[in-house]
Amino acid sequence: MGKNALDVIALILVIIGGLNWGLVGLLNMNLVELIFGSIPVLVQAIYILVGLSALYMIYYAFMKK
Repeated sequence: MGKNALDVIALILVIIGGLNWGLVGLLNMNLVELIFGSIPVLVQAIYILVGLSALYMIYYAFMKK
């Protein structure tokens, strides 16, 4: 089964979120806040989208066959 646009977008956002957390853990550097920190609403929206993408990836991993 091929991936649709939602699958690809969710995967990219989850990877971005994982890399950001890796940077936070290793270097105490939050890349999302560094880039978009002057726009708090955008930072919050990115975090929400990454979280929703993670939930979708859970669905994708266990429900899609």
